[in-house]
Amino acid sequence: MEFLLRISRFIDGISERVGHLTTWLVLFMAVISAANATVRYSVNWSSNSLLEIQWYLFSAVFLLCSGYTLLRNEHVRIDVISGHLSAKTRAWIDIVGFTCFFFPMVALFLYTGWPFFMVAYNGGEMSANAGGLIRWPAKLLLPVGFFLLGLQGISELIKRVAFLRDLIPDPTDKHGKSAEEELAEEIARTARGVTP
Repeated sequence: MEFLLRISRFIDGISERVGHLTTWLVLFMAVISAANATVRYSVNWSSNSLLEIQWYLFSAVFLLCSGYTLLRNEHVRIDVISGHLSAKTRAWIDIVGFTCFFFPMVALFLYTGWPFFMVAYNGGEMSANAGGLIRWPAKLLLPVGFFLLGLQGISELIKRVAFLRDLIPDPTDKHGKSAEEELAEEIARTARGVTP
């Protein structure tokens, strides 16, 4: 199991690096968007390529950060029921979810995403818009993003099994408070200060 945990830490490191590097795309997207809007309204000029690069960057952020989001346990969950279950029960639910739903979904997107990219790449597919961009880089994001998500899923599965064997602490236990918890505490403090 120690070997698998080393693999898990290695995958976590990849997800962490990709997540941190990808966040820079948000800055590039904001700069391009601001420049495009400024040019459009100041000199009445616009470019489809500038609009499309924003869409490409948004897709890159969404797809490439999916593994990082899973690593940080920030994906959408319905905690109404699972919040009342023990950590071990939640780990078993995660194991079943990963094996029965998550990995088949990732495999399906990889199976269909790679040919989707290859058709665009081999055909030199271009945007239908005048002055648009080539399409294959955006379509490559689909298999790459799901590959990274699948890798992180392997790491999470290893961590759930290690947790059930009492080798590591609960991998879903967030250290520190979330932004929502901090906001709720601030609201409660303010309400106590205002209300007698």
